[in-house]
Amino acid sequence: MKNLYNKLILLVTLSFSSILTWGQTDVGKTYIVSHYTKAEYMIPMRDGVKLYTAVYTPKDTSKAYPIMMNRTCYSAGPYGKNKFPSRLGPSPDFTKEGFIFVYQDVRGKYQSEGNWTEITPFIENKTGLQHDESSDTYDAVDWLIHNVTHNNGRVGVWGISYPGFFATNAALAGHPAIKAVSPQAPVTNWFLGDDTHHKGAFFLMDEMGFDYWFANSTNGPNKNNLPDLKLPIKDVYDFYLKLGTISQVNKQYYQHRVPFWDTVLMHPNYDSWWQARDIRKHMRNVQPATLLVGGWYDAEDLWGTLETYRTIEHNNPGHANTIVMGPWNHGGWAGPEMNHLGDIAFGTNTSAWFQQNIELPFFLYYLKDGPKPKLPEAVLYDVGINRWDAFETWPTKSAKNTKLYLNTDKQITTQAPNIANSYSSYTSDPAHPVPYQGGVRKNRGITYMIDDQRFATNRKDVLSFTTSVLNQNTTLAGPVKAHLSVSISTTDADFVVKIIDVYPDSAHGKMSGYQSLVRAEVMRGKYRKSFSEPVAFIPGELTEVSYTLPDILYTFKKGHRIMIQVQSSWFPLVDRNPQVFEDIYKAKAGDFRPSNIKIFHDKHHPSYIEVGILDQKSYRQHQFSKS
Repeated sequence: MKNLYNKLILLVTLSFSSILTWGQTDVGKTYIVSHYTKAEYMIPMRDGVKLYTAVYTPKDTSKAYPIMMNRTCYSAGPYGKNKFPSRLGPSPDFTKEGFIFVYQDVRGKYQSEGNWTEITPFIENKTGLQHDESSDTYDAVDWLIHNVTHNNGRVGVWGISYPGFFATNAALAGHPAIKAVSPQAPVTNWFLGDDTHHKGAFFLMDEMGFDYWFANSTNGPNKNNLPDLKLPIKDVYDFYLKLGTISQVNKQYYQHRVPFWDTVLMHPNYDSWWQARDIRKHMRNVQPATLLVGGWYDAEDLWGTLETYRTIEHNNPGHANTIVMGPWNHGGWAGPEMNHLGDIAFGTNTSAWFQQNIELPFFLYYLKDGPKPKLPEAVLYDVGINRWDAFETWPTKSAKNTKLYLNTDKQITTQAPNIANSYSSYTSDPAHPVPYQGGVRKNRGITYMIDDQRFATNRKDVLSFTTSVLNQNTTLAGPVKAHLSVSISTTDADFVVKIIDVYPDSAHGKMSGYQSLVRAEVMRGKYRKSFSEPVAFIPGELTEVSYTLPDILYTFKKGHRIMIQVQSSWFPLVDRNPQVFEDIYKAKAGDFRPSNIKIFHDKHHPSYIEVGILDQKSYRQHQFSKS
């Protein structure tokens, strides 16, 4: 059990910034103990269930302070009125500035009463004792405003990842005291794009590790009563390949005592259970100002950040709604320093810049009448040229919609193909799936979304198309739509499209010839027409597979090349598709079979990605200045 525990703690440390520390700064536990008083409460909700809440109030009581609230399923501890955390608030500047900091365990987690439910459905027009995460937020805030002394009647809420979901619910709670909310990498939809699935494809490696650990932190009969789980992982690719089918997880490890894992397997399609948990349907009449924060290389909730921003923007015209996207992995903006990710250097501390120039000014303005921050609609980091940019609308209307066609001779052109019956082909073999990252990995890690793709380029089951050497900087901006004309020899297959920055051989040191992943997404083929009602492929019949990748803002420099790769496995990030039309969660070992896949690129059946391209002269005017 210790072996598993250590691995899961590593996973959670990588995935959830709520447990990051600020390292060697002048704001730590000693400072907090000397400047704050702690109180613990069990706050009653409307149905009588009580939620554990820790409140840290400044010892200087000569003035009133706003409340900064974080609702979490990852522990509001340390528990005990004389036990203090090593951090308070989103960053050290908040701690020094002075707020009343509130941390609350949500229902069914840690010290709170009640029953935990995954991504609790939002209830419209609640009556009586009906409750959800938004009503629990309302009830908690109302109690705090009336019972915690020296508060100024204003509340801000923030949260990262799952706590980001709770922050989104706070924006919908309707309490007049909630003035500003920052959902950061918020869980939004676990079938379409976040964490558990992307476009219906199951994210096996993350889900298996997380579900076990998470079940053990949930109050109820399974807590601390799970089977002893020892995962002798020396190489994730080898481990999950030998694991075999999804059914082996329960047979060998979970023994049906991890509720959410079993729940997922009972809902293989986007049915009413999943649809009820799509909080986007309820993002109307949002009153608090909102600051959406995410990372371009967030392996968990990139989709959720973009979609939450997009939905609030669409449903609430004129609302104060800003999105910030930085060069970060999941939660990278919350740490003390983020000047590189993997092999890619940013040249500046991007997390500290965000904390000091965006996050703190946002909350100071709405909670303390601070100076009005000059925030545009979107503040986005372009990793290709290491620059913060500002846009008054996102996606920006100044980007020219462009099709980048896959063409003969593995070329990418802006001209449509003009020949007939042209295609490239490969064989996708579930017995030898394409790895998601090169080298031997003991865990998923945080760099695969930006890493060198040369390990995949020379594989026979990966198609690679490239532009000629760019004669000027080329900036892709906005949503990316993949349009593939395909035929397969089986009845199902996955499709992964990757956009890659190919560095010139003349680049310095290890960056010579580097193929840096910029954006990638998977589509489970049987959902190409409907996520609710999957459709089999007819072997050999030409079919269109179209889907949208998460947004992009990236400049490919002069002298570089743009590469697009197409493949049909991404293992063990994504589970293996047996390439037979069936409920994959019930697949047997004998169901898996190779599929001969053709990607067409002729004048009648083109394959391409569609994306905005910015004019370089006008793009220079978008560089963000906080002055």
